[in-house]
Amino acid sequence: MPRRPASALAEKWTRIDGVDVFYRESPRPPADARVMAHVHGFGLSGRYLLPTAERLADEFHTYVPDLPGFGRSGKRRDMLDIPDLARATADFFDDRGVEKATLVGNSMGCPVILEFAHHYPERIDRAVLVSPAGGLFNQPLRRAIRQLTTDAPREPVKMARVAVPDYVRFGVPSTTRMFKALVSYPSLERLLELRIPTLVVLGERDPLLPHAHRVGEIASQTDTHVLIVLLEGAAHAINFSHPEQLAHIIRTFMDDLPMKNDPAWPADVRLYEVHRGAHHPPAKDAG
Repeated sequence: MPRRPASALAEKWTRIDGVDVFYRESPRPPADARVMAHVHGFGLSGRYLLPTAERLADEFHTYVPDLPGFGRSGKRRDMLDIPDLARATADFFDDRGVEKATLVGNSMGCPVILEFAHHYPERIDRAVLVSPAGGLFNQPLRRAIRQLTTDAPREPVKMARVAVPDYVRFGVPSTTRMFKALVSYPSLERLLELRIPTLVVLGERDPLLPHAHRVGEIASQTDTHVLIVLLEGAAHAINFSHPEQLAHIIRTFMDDLPMKNDPAWPADVRLYEVHRGAHHPPAKDAG
């Protein structure tokens, strides 16, 4: 009996600068589809991003790479800080012939996107930052570990089956070095200098982040293009735990439509708009 594919996306390999890179891609994207790439978090592969990515793959030319040093991709000694991972993302786009894309990140993937936008502003259309990690709120390491320990039981049990093998493969030395790079990265500074439409999605139960209204206060202090949405009932790994809701939020943002709840969602899952930047594209009514 043939093996059931692990994903509705096509599984592929390429070789970039002597390193084997594993990625997933929309099997049959529309010819005029906008490109969307999903960037994974700390120590993880792109596998846990698939529930959301798959729901968007018929509308967008979707890529979900395992960055070098993560998941099934090969390792490089210089792939353990945020600027290196941003360059690796640009190298992946070069290899795939992608000139410009929307980037969707979770956790550590958000600083990678911010660094990508800082160095390659002409190559990013929009940014979607889901549960951004790093900075003072996650320091020192023991505090971050407590936050992760608090978050674990708030995530679906199936998340552990995906995450644990990835963390084991990533290893302790890489974890220590990557954590230092992550918490020293100037995420807030980079976020506030963005000049592209940017969506930040925060989980109301996420212990790794300050309260959503505090993030909104910070964003409101400058002239930004940032839209901040709070998803009630979600914790940190929103891409895995709430893919239907997140795909809806991303789709709405990409089409510049008003943020609205779906009546079919469970009663304990609701979205709230926390902040809309002055120069964020005005929402247009559907239809």
